[in-house]
Amino acid sequence: MEDKAKATTSLLDKGLLQTAELYQYILETSVYPLESEFLKELRAITSNHPRAYMATAPDAGQLMAMLLMLVNAKKTIEIGVFTGYSLLLTALTIPDDGKITAIDLDRSSYEIGLPVIEKAGVKHKINFIESEALPVLDKLLEDPDNHGTFDFAFVDADKANYANYHEKLLVLLKPSGIVIYDNTLWGGTVAMPEGSVPADRLATRNAALEFNKYLAADTRVQISQVALGDGITICRRL
Repeated sequence: MEDKAKATTSLLDKGLLQTAELYQYILETSVYPLESEFLKELRAITSNHPRAYMATAPDAGQLMAMLLMLVNAKKTIEIGVFTGYSLLLTALTIPDDGKITAIDLDRSSYEIGLPVIEKAGVKHKINFIESEALPVLDKLLEDPDNHGTFDFAFVDADKANYANYHEKLLVLLKPSGIVIYDNTLWGGTVAMPEGSVPADRLATRNAALEFNKYLAADTRVQISQVALGDGITICRRL
């Protein structure tokens, strides 16, 4: 029993951040001081939105920017844009002649962040498409010249379709290309008994559980699930 208690303590020491104060320390020490002024502005604007919780967490964004640079990303896809924090971050990171295919059902949210994107001088890198994502991906796949040409993808959309997006993105991504899926820990509910999960979070929690199992069994990718923001899973196409 004592050994089991020690093992549990050890796991907690290495797991999710245990206090809000520690998370705030990380943000104030190594995230906010390095965040672009354009991203700070967009984050402040988004904080007034009734669904501000949908925005990409800045610490997750910091890692995303590093990965974009590590793979020398130039051609990317974003599924789920909201007000555009991750979109702006990508546009600021990739080269001036880089291109982002950005897909979202709601153009009005994108337009909230558009003035900041324009002020940052990166709008020319973005092809925003107001649509469901699957038809756009299917259209891209119709052209064999698109296969294996994208360096990077970021997915923060309807969780029930994550596996469908994954199958299509693996065809579009280059070998060693990266796709990041957001919200794969869904507020920690993936580790909660089903009866303890709030009713309005249950369907997405169950979708996240299924998707996490699906990714863990996918031999076509190398994965790392990271406890940043609401949980992100990084996949590298093999």
